[in-house]
Amino acid sequence: MNILIVKLSSLGDVLHNLPIVWDIRKQYPDARVDWAIEEAYVELITPLLTTQSFKGIDHIIPLSLRRLRKELKHRGWNSILQDIQAQKKQLQSTKYDIIIETQGLLKSALITALAKKSPQAIVSGIGNRTQDSGYEPIVRWFYTKSVKVPLQYHAVDRSRAVAAVGLNTPNPDRTVSPPQFYPQAWIDSLQNLPNPLGLSKNSYVMCFHATARLAKCWSKENWIAVGRELSQRGLIVVFPWGNLKEKIMSEQLAIEVPHAIVPQAFSIGDAFAINAQAKLVIGVDTGLTHLAAVLGTTTIELYVDSPRWKTEGYWNTNIDNLGDTQHAPKIEEVIVAATRLII
Repeated sequence: MNILIVKLSSLGDVLHNLPIVWDIRKQYPDARVDWAIEEAYVELITPLLTTQSFKGIDHIIPLSLRRLRKELKHRGWNSILQDIQAQKKQLQSTKYDIIIETQGLLKSALITALAKKSPQAIVSGIGNRTQDSGYEPIVRWFYTKSVKVPLQYHAVDRSRAVAAVGLNTPNPDRTVSPPQFYPQAWIDSLQNLPNPLGLSKNSYVMCFHATARLAKCWSKENWIAVGRELSQRGLIVVFPWGNLKEKIMSEQLAIEVPHAIVPQAFSIGDAFAINAQAKLVIGVDTGLTHLAAVLGTTTIELYVDSPRWKTEGYWNTNIDNLGDTQHAPKIEEVIVAATRLII
């Protein structure tokens, strides 16, 4: 049995797709399991590569759709097509019996079309638009099984439901079979790595204040108030950033919070150890906040203008989800939650 997972991006979406690897292994422990993913997010799934002591993903197929689109003006079609052919060759090096596509976008559906398939191959994908999620109805033409899901359905549960249809197994019940993300032994090993920020374990709080959509951001005044409270409790407040605009905001916040720091830019690989070794992570609805939640780090997820039901961390009691669409969390709520979680 050869199985291909297609989940290209983005950071949070890939994280919420991880549990299907565990679901696949329960049904097909000896199958070959490959994953096609955007090259920028390969580090998110490398911890799931099969080893002598762990059975996870057998092969990663890195794709560069985003990069090639940006480079088209400079390189020209002939050069771009060479890269596309090389990636197509990877997709056709194995004949797949089951393909699970949980993105619901044309670009990811096209990957399922390019992949080599056995004569009776199953291609399972999302069969309808869900609330507050991107979806392109044309993708149903690429599937042999279109899986209709509720309009309001958590991202993890949606991925697991699509996988279950492809695997011909019952849809997992989250209360009976909670999602698994990374091997616990690997998560534990993160504590032994040198801290990429040069900080001591459990001495700092990561504050992920930035995200691509501004409406999802919490106010500057709120971050300052919470940062000062945490600083008074002897914790180092860290304001990370991902681009120049975010760096400027981090610097403005750090000026107002005693002993706060603005770190250098760090990679996804570094983010594993940084989040795992933090005393607490507080962040808006963004990928690096969700990374902390799936690692089991004590986490407060802030929902300012996005639906909490869609991505809230429900699998661990040390995750607190606050706020909801157009109902930003209050400063007092966050401080109370922080007090409960870290004391």
